[in-house]
Amino acid sequence: MNKLTLVAAVSLLAACSGDNAVEGAPGGVKAQPETSTTSTQMTAMQYPDTRKDDVVDTYFGTHVADPYRWLEDDRSEETEAWVEAQNKVTFSFLDQIPYRDDLKNRLEELWNYEKVGSPFKEGDYTYFYRNDGLQNQYVVWRKKGDGEAEVFLDPNTFSEDGTTSLATLEFSKDGSIAAYAISEGGSDWRKIIIIDAETKKVLEEPLVDVKFSGISWKGNEGFYYSSYDKPEGSELSAKTDQHKLYFHKLGQAQSEDRLVFGGKPEEKRRYVSGSVTEDDRYLVISGATSTSGNDLYIRDLTKANAPLVQVLDDFDSDTYVLDNQGSKLYLVTNREAPNKKIVTVDAANPTPDNWQDFIGETDNVLTASTGGGYVFAEYMVDALSKVYQYDYDGKQVREIELPGPGSASSLSGKREDKTLYYSFTNYKTPATIFGFDVKQGESSVYRKSGAQFDPAQYESEQVFYTSRDGTKVPMMITYKKGLERNGKNPTILYGYGGFNISLTPSFSIANAVWLEQGGVYAVPNLRGGGEYGKSWHDAGTKLQKQNVFDDFIAAGEYLIEKGYTSSDYLAIRGGSNGGLLVGAVMTQRPDLVKVALPAVGVMDMLRYHTFTAGAGWAYDYGTAEDNKEMFEYLYGYSPVHNVKNGVEYPATLVTTADHDDRVVPAHSFKFAAELQDHQSGPAPTLIRIETNAGHGAGTPVSKTIEQYADIFGFTLYNMGVQTLN
Repeated sequence: MNKLTLVAAVSLLAACSGDNAVEGAPGGVKAQPETSTTSTQMTAMQYPDTRKDDVVDTYFGTHVADPYRWLEDDRSEETEAWVEAQNKVTFSFLDQIPYRDDLKNRLEELWNYEKVGSPFKEGDYTYFYRNDGLQNQYVVWRKKGDGEAEVFLDPNTFSEDGTTSLATLEFSKDGSIAAYAISEGGSDWRKIIIIDAETKKVLEEPLVDVKFSGISWKGNEGFYYSSYDKPEGSELSAKTDQHKLYFHKLGQAQSEDRLVFGGKPEEKRRYVSGSVTEDDRYLVISGATSTSGNDLYIRDLTKANAPLVQVLDDFDSDTYVLDNQGSKLYLVTNREAPNKKIVTVDAANPTPDNWQDFIGETDNVLTASTGGGYVFAEYMVDALSKVYQYDYDGKQVREIELPGPGSASSLSGKREDKTLYYSFTNYKTPATIFGFDVKQGESSVYRKSGAQFDPAQYESEQVFYTSRDGTKVPMMITYKKGLERNGKNPTILYGYGGFNISLTPSFSIANAVWLEQGGVYAVPNLRGGGEYGKSWHDAGTKLQKQNVFDDFIAAGEYLIEKGYTSSDYLAIRGGSNGGLLVGAVMTQRPDLVKVALPAVGVMDMLRYHTFTAGAGWAYDYGTAEDNKEMFEYLYGYSPVHNVKNGVEYPATLVTTADHDDRVVPAHSFKFAAELQDHQSGPAPTLIRIETNAGHGAGTPVSKTIEQYADIFGFTLYNMGVQTLN
């Protein structure tokens, strides 16, 4: 298990979801009288000139103009000048918001508390991640026995501006050697650095040009990692389409690393991963052509020159090896089980016709983990956690009692661990880390959050509303107790709806500031996500993608109908696939909301697959080259292509980053240019472009705080809020 991945996931959630106020903190917001307007908003915005070229593509006989194609060149001086000009206009607007600094100061104040992750043991040391409050990156600490803790790795020293982050950290079998990956400027391209864990001395030259990779050790001999060939052209936007698995033997040059899997043109795999089972017996290889579905292979590492044995020869399911007991494999799969199940099979004959159910499919979606000699089955019940403990014979030991409705992280660890750790959170409760005694089945608080506010002042309720086609969709709504449903509460409606990703309740320092200002924070579990299994995911893909937008629109209409807010006080927000969601909804229903906040969005649906690893997203989206029907469907909702003349669009703050090599910033550049060219109303349509930053992971705390101050300030200001109480 990658310990950093867990910590990073928790910290990212803590930076992106929401919760509550402290005693004595600022109260609600003061809106203007209904008869007044903001003079700034009524003043015509002066945007930078954006050159239009005569670029036209033809799809199945339809001519499609792409006048801003030149903005796709992230290396050109003209694009760089355009970014500078746009930022100048954007920050000039943001600078006039009278309470922007107050929001930043409050974010810093509430963010500034010690954060410590769960401990994990490697060799003679116990390691843990810690942030003293406002450090840009978490620091890895360790201690031996009862000795004093010391710093092991401090990513804050990797670069002067804090933009180089620690992406992955893994130890050799005996804990004597560590390999860690760093990301520079937020890029998905990594360097892997290998050090002596005792002395922290670098042992050899770093591995470079590594992307979308874990690090999985084979004993102390070396490790497996994945990458693409470095593309021709821009490394930030050029297509990467053939993933490969390598083995790096300690002491040898990277150029001598052995290719283990991938690289055959006739067997293209866009995503390849390799991992070694805990007992060092099997190498497990997963290959995928898209973000859904994989084939699967194993190799017996105890036998010299053992062949790869194929477990699955198709891409019809998501299946992975959870663990093994000798030659008995435990696999998690959604093959013929949309909500997933666990099966067992002997490694000698591992194909599906030999699988035996271990934990069968239920009505709820399963996530599985192992540790302490047990298997843990976590289920999402309407996006809320329930966790059960099983032994390796398939006998249920107990249901684990959780503190209440919310999200529990996976219980996982090594086989010999006697105590496992998990965190529990919801939208109004900061994450608390619990230690779980695997034998006694008892949880005890290991570390409470130090966030200085009172969750008792807030409500978080789950409602179910009806989407356009009659589908019932759950939504969590969080707000300060005593909220008056008068339609005047500033509200952020946040969504994602794609790639089988589930939005489960989680606390966020940033959203705590929003809530304490009297804001409402609402998160619906849209189709396209994974909250109700593969069928829920598939219902929001390809020719059914409109379901996701309809679900989001219906969520906004519900909030308005029930008086939580109104169109004058409603903002929609989402990132990446969620940025697409916001772009599609604001172009389809510009009347629904006052403010739109699309972040790092996939905005050009006709060309997304031509950049970086975008072709792998086709399971969810389809591509414009598939057929005429698919092209017309994508063209019908693609945000870049559906900005119209004569439409009053909501106040919009597009956010992106110049080093985003997952969803390239050209998506956001072109969308912002279209909005600025077509906006017929007085509301500003701006783009905020973070420099030396990427898709989001590893973003320094200082930059994150500045971003939220700008986003919240822009939102409130365009809702007519004059002052913070």
